Formats: sequence, structure tokens, C-alpha cells
Amino acid sequence: MQKNRLVAMSMALMPILVIAIFIGIPALMALAFSLGYTDGPNSMITLIAQNVVRADHGITFQVYSDLLKNHAFQQSLWVTVLVTLCSVFLILLIAWGLAIYMRFAHGWFVHIVSSIYLVPLFIPVVIASYALVTFWNANGYMSAMLVKLGITHFPGFSYTLVGIVIGQIWVNLPFAVLLLASGLQAVPDALIESARDVGASTLRILLAVILPLNMLPTVIVGTFTGIGVLGSFTIPYLIGPTAPNMLGVTMDQYYQSFNQPQQAEAMAVIVFILAAGLGAIYIWANIRSDRKAGAHL
Repeated sequence: MQKNRLVAMSMALMPILVIAIFIGIPALMALAFSLGYTDGPNSMITLIAQNVVRADHGITFQVYSDLLKNHAFQQSLWVTVLVTLCSVFLILLIAWGLAIYMRFAHGWFVHIVSSIYLVPLFIPVVIASYALVTFWNANGYMSAMLVKLGITHFPGFSYTLVGIVIGQIWVNLPFAVLLLASGLQAVPDALIESARDVGASTLRILLAVILPLNMLPTVIVGTFTGIGVLGSFTIPYLIGPTAPNMLGVTMDQYYQSFNQPQQAEAMAVIVFILAAGLGAIYIWANIRSDRKAGAHL
């Protein structure tokens, strides 16, 4: 029995060690580098990097202070937050609409919709990004269609922040609809029919019955989508403007083009803090849901 436990522990320990060695330790060293620790594993990158801030004793927040005073970084930070909020809001709005339609509508068109919304899952993000650029470009497919209708001036959404939001909706919508639709399927028809019997309107049923029962899936979709958008790189890089752009692209510019890895790692820490805030909302929602479930039991 003891031997079997040791074997089981060793098998479970292997992925933990892999994560710790290849992800955990480098992440901690990057954090230390952003705080001015330039010795040890950070000594080599310190030799070739520019604008390195060294902490003579302990740690320093000089890198973060300089970044927060940098106007270009401030723009990128606000753009990241704005694009994330807009993307999450629109994805939740569209996903809720599609999920409700597929839950309560009937007919052949519902089956078509339930198949079409899954298409982005099977298209690589790079391919989808190039397709969106071609479609929404000022000289692209949409522009050609509008010319046929007599509209000769179409600025296009490619290489704009609006284009980034469109790309994020395309990529994240299937996951959102899947989760919300599964939550709506779990709502008993008896509850909805009972609400209708007492005279509740459709809007009242949605706000008082359906939405409260699907609050946890909604929070999951919002937080996971927000975390994904915060750290996205491919869509902002291919569809977004040159400047200001999201922090994922800005980090790459600082790391490769400007040869300032310390500043890039500080930006990564800031993105992690923002994502951790969304993760805290997710944890709070789960704890609240578990408490409600325990209270009902």
C-alpha cells in the first residue's frame, strides 16, 4: 500500500515539477528582474538589455514608476482596459441573445444557428485575423459591397481598436454561447411556465428567473473572456493600430524592438495583476454559489 502511494505521488509530482521548472521559476525571476534584481539568472540578460534599473539593496519600484509616468504606456494601458471592457460587454450581450434564442426558439433555422456559431472554434486565430483584415479593410470585401450600394467612402475597421474588438468577439463568442446555452438548458421549464401563469412578462421572467439562475456561467464567461483579451497578442498585432495598441503588442515591442526586457516584464506583471482581479471575481462568484447551494441543502 505504501509503495502504491509513493508511485501515485511521484506520478502527480511530475507535472508539478515541470510547471515549476519551466514556468514557475522563470516567472519568479522575471518578477525579480522587474524589481531590480539583476544577479543570478538575470545577470546575462542584464548585460545586453538597455535602460536596466538595478536595486542596490533589496528591491526597487523604479521600473514601474517610470512606466506609469510614460505617456505611451498610459495610452496602451487605457486601450487595453477599454478594449477588454467593450469586448466582454459585447460578447456577453451577443452570447446571451444567441443562447436565449436557441433555448426558446424552434424550427430549422435554430439548428443552423446552433451549428454556425461554432465555426470560429475550428479556424486558427491567425487565419481568422487575416480574414477579418481583408473583410473589414477600406479596400476589402465590405467596401466593395458598399460601393455597389452607392456608398463610396468606407474607412474600414482594419488596423483600428474597433477591429480588435471585432476580432475578440469572433474568437471568444463560441465559448461564451456554449457555456450560457448549457446553463439555460438547465433551467426547468416548470419555473418558466409558473412565472407565465402568474402573469410575469418575458422581460420579468428573464430578469427574475433566468438571469439569477445563470449568474455563475455569466461570471465565468465574463472573467475568462476578460483574462483572455487582456493577454491577447495575435489579434491586436494583426488587426490593431500601430499605436496606441494593447499591452500584449507593447510588451513585444519593448522586448524585441527596443531591447528593454525589464520594462516588458514589468508590463507583464501589470497585466497579471489586472487578470488576477478578474480571477478574484471568478473565485468570489464560485464561493457565493457554493454558499447558496449549501443554504438550500
